[in-house]
Amino acid sequence: MSQFTKILIANRGEIACRVATTARRMGIQTVAVYSDADANAQHVKACDQAVHIGGSAPADSYLQWQRMLDAALATGAQAVHPGYGFLSENADFATACAAAGLVFIGPKPASIQAMGLKAGSKRLMAQAGVPLVPGYHGDNQDATFLQSQADGMGYPVLIKANAGGGGKGMRIVEASADFAAALESCQREAIKSFANDSVLIEKYMQRPRHIEIQVFGDMHGNCVYLFERDCSVQRRHQKVLEEAPAPGITHDFRQAMGEAAVAAAKAVNYVGAGTVEFIVEQSPLGGAGDMTFYFMEMNTRLQVEHPVTEAITGLDLVEWQLRVAAGEVLPKTQDQLAMRGHAIEARICAENPNQQFLPATGQLLHFATPQASRFELAGDNGVRLDTGVTQGDVVSPFYDSMLAKLIVWGADREQALAKLDAALSEMNVVGVANNVAFLRDVVQSQSFSQAILDTALIEREHAHLFKSNTFPVVTACAAAVAHGLQQEMAGMDNDPWSARDGWQTTGVAARHFNLQWMHTDEPQDVRASLSNGSLAVAYQGGVTDHSFDWRASASAKGLSICLDGQWCDVSVVAAGMQRHVFARSGQALLSVVDLLSASQQVDDGGGGLNAPMPGKVVSIAVKAGDTVSKGQVVAVMEAMKMEHSIASPRDGVVAEVLYAVADQVAEGQALLTLHD
Repeated sequence: MSQFTKILIANRGEIACRVATTARRMGIQTVAVYSDADANAQHVKACDQAVHIGGSAPADSYLQWQRMLDAALATGAQAVHPGYGFLSENADFATACAAAGLVFIGPKPASIQAMGLKAGSKRLMAQAGVPLVPGYHGDNQDATFLQSQADGMGYPVLIKANAGGGGKGMRIVEASADFAAALESCQREAIKSFANDSVLIEKYMQRPRHIEIQVFGDMHGNCVYLFERDCSVQRRHQKVLEEAPAPGITHDFRQAMGEAAVAAAKAVNYVGAGTVEFIVEQSPLGGAGDMTFYFMEMNTRLQVEHPVTEAITGLDLVEWQLRVAAGEVLPKTQDQLAMRGHAIEARICAENPNQQFLPATGQLLHFATPQASRFELAGDNGVRLDTGVTQGDVVSPFYDSMLAKLIVWGADREQALAKLDAALSEMNVVGVANNVAFLRDVVQSQSFSQAILDTALIEREHAHLFKSNTFPVVTACAAAVAHGLQQEMAGMDNDPWSARDGWQTTGVAARHFNLQWMHTDEPQDVRASLSNGSLAVAYQGGVTDHSFDWRASASAKGLSICLDGQWCDVSVVAAGMQRHVFARSGQALLSVVDLLSASQQVDDGGGGLNAPMPGKVVSIAVKAGDTVSKGQVVAVMEAMKMEHSIASPRDGVVAEVLYAVADQVAEGQALLTLHD
């Protein structure tokens, strides 16, 4: 088959933009599909045509594969690229594409089916000689039987949805008494996400690394591996940072994993891009010479983290997908593949790390990014940004929380780490809670910077990663004051009598700024006083005096401040009464206090339990009259494809339950009321 002339991208967000970028470079036209919520999305603008396919919820649009087929046929597309997520690993969709005369840009349906169910794929891998994690992978799904299997293995164990992926339908169980509840929760999440509640049970490794191998097969029987990616840094079983190559892996170990991955792919006659994921057991000291790898699963699609492989190989994996799907031979043989340098990817997400990574929604009021190439191999500065959003876009509760992927490449890991930290400092997001500051803390942590890696890294570094904000209060106040003065000057005309600089004929003028420091459980009052080039800051009972100056800056930050003779560039973004301060050393949040307004506010005392994010009620564990204790789970909500347990904030008695199962709840709405 010759190269395609038009393809439909059956996905949304950054992956749809990513595919469109490569297709355009190859001279291939693209068709986007979009839901009600995505009518003005960036992936719609990135493609040559766009077709509306339904409501905002994925079940009403992006999971409606017949509408995908209709859109492809109506627009004259010859092939369908599924991206990742949604229909990318749906064998029925791949079969329907073929029946409609469309090429599915991915593996054959039989390969998807063989690897789609974890238990079946593990039995297949055992036959192919690929090592497996000890566990139960059978068909008996009786809850009592599964618990007996877990009890026999010894705890901790891992319950995994048989059809799962992306961290959904997965629970770690530490003790036998917790197994039944964890199994129920896992099955409930699995049936919603994958329409299949069967699970498998595996022994949970104590110091595991998550290392995956990128494989590629063609229709002519060729299959290669494009080296490995370390994806050990995870939260809630979802990846946070990925890098290639995996630190501390020897050539022989890499080759053994690569050959096992190719054997796994060949066992199912694999065609296209795929990832074979391994769990790597380390010695207590973490030495590279004492590691064992076990097959975990195979993702029969392109992975979110594929850019780091592109960065170290110099290849475009989407181009390989398009060429292989068109019937071409793989562009390179195994002997022709080589690695260069080191690459790291950080996932920028709309979530609140300090609230158990709860997803966030809202409008991106400010979305400043570092200088970077887009969707292509990293440019001269070694920084790439893949994103499907821009400033002004709205982050809805219907889809994944990822805003962007920041990818850096360096000659070695040390250089890549420095580039990533610098690039993250230029990633300034206002309007939704996000994990940028958290990512910087992870990158700077001892474990990550020294490549002491395992899937418990975030828990192990908890004290460092979830500390209170260490950005200097004085610096933040100085930035907010300078920003206010800059805004005042911008509104001045040339009439000296209208100047608002505080000049007076006698005495010394003073300006006072009432602020709040927003990085404590209870916002702290701050008073900044500016007088004759001196800034006094009163905070937590103490007063400090500093020499102060400021000026507009030609840097990307736009503003420079000077405290006690030390200059630094800062950026201040105003959002209502809040002032977001960004600097190379970190970020901070202040709130401007309107004394007249504040004096009129009345605290009603609360007395209930509010939804921490918009979402759907999955279960209610209490009823009116029940006594609850602080920390007790009273409800479960679903938002952005994940379940979130809602705990009581205090001891009390349930007065009234205000929502039922399946109800949609807005952020901040009371779920129930409590009384003492």
